Amino acid sequence: MSWKNTENHYGSLSIKIHWLMVLLMIFVFASIEGRVFFEKGTELRDLFKMTHFMLGLLVFILVCARLYLRSVQVTPQITPPLSVIQAWGAKMAHLTLYVFMIAMPIFGWFVLSAKGKVIPFFGLELPALIPYDKPFGKILEGWHKDIGSWGYYLIALHAVAGLVHHYIQKDDTLTRMLPVKKKN
Repeated sequence: MSWKNTENHYGSLSIKIHWLMVLLMIFVFASIEGRVFFEKGTELRDLFKMTHFMLGLLVFILVCARLYLRSVQVTPQITPPLSVIQAWGAKMAHLTLYVFMIAMPIFGWFVLSAKGKVIPFFGLELPALIPYDKPFGKILEGWHKDIGSWGYYLIALHAVAGLVHHYIQKDDTLTRMLPVKKKN
């Protein structure tokens, strides 16, 4: 399989980035949800939060790479083609996912910046994006949590749509992104 996309299948690079992002998103959500099992101020709780921050920023980097690849490569066609309404819905769903995956890490960075916290990234300390303002940081944190909750629904919708296309509509939407070559 070529690393580049073709008219019928995503290339190995796009596929690897997609599935790596799936794993990262699982760990991003698991790390922030898992922190509640540890008391505030403990090293394990802080480790879970730091993991959430760092992996969230890694998602941001990968989504930027993914968008770049989309801009310079062909997007494989779905066979049989989607209806106009389904195609529009798919575009809106993907746009929403991309906005979410770009905005949430930046929003999280704003939260840490406003609260005067260190922004860790695999041994580096990233600069604050906005000035220290703890009350504003609390507001931003509430928004980040609320919007983050919608991420569960977006991701579930994306996964269910892939399964519906595969098992009910019997098109190749899902198989185009699987790491195995589809049968002709």
